Amino acid sequence: MKENLIFIGMPAVGKSTVGIVVAKRLGKRFIDTDLLIQEQEKKLLREIIAEVGDDGFLKIENQVNRDVKAENSVISPGGSVIYCEEAMKHYKEIGTVVYLKASYQTIRRRIRNPQKRGVVLREGQTLKDLYNERVPYFEKYADITVCEDGCRIEETIENVLNAVRKYNKNAQKTRKKPGWKRPRPKK
Repeated sequence: MKENLIFIGMPAVGKSTVGIVVAKRLGKRFIDTDLLIQEQEKKLLREIIAEVGDDGFLKIENQVNRDVKAENSVISPGGSVIYCEEAMKHYKEIGTVVYLKASYQTIRRRIRNPQKRGVVLREGQTLKDLYNERVPYFEKYADITVCEDGCRIEETIENVLNAVRKYNKNAQKTRKKPGWKRPRPKK
């Protein structure tokens, strides 16, 4: 059973809001990696992006997330972390990745103005384009998917807790099967 939970998903799905409450309910520490990036760079995210561009920001985001040392924590990285291969490999090794899924319509309703929300869109890219681009990555990395369409925040939190319990229970059953051996870590 991996003791860390890592939340991924589009902006406005509640990675931080849900993450904080889930961390408290499970007696875990909460880590917001956007705050770690801002602390390291001593600038706001939008200032970093304005200074180094999207690619430069992704390099910083990859490095900060890849270097997160966490035990018994709930980690909320920024939505673009899924583009950071090293960071996602690290997260898959140290925890269970939970995809907070919401339909485009739900995201659009929550994000009225993407620029004010701090959503980085490339020249000519729409929020719908970004959504369509990211969903396959979220699905690729997710160990657990929790759909929050039509749910209040309290329901999403309960759904996450139930899904994590079920996932951990199934993981324990798998480990107890006769002939099963713990895989050796890759070097």
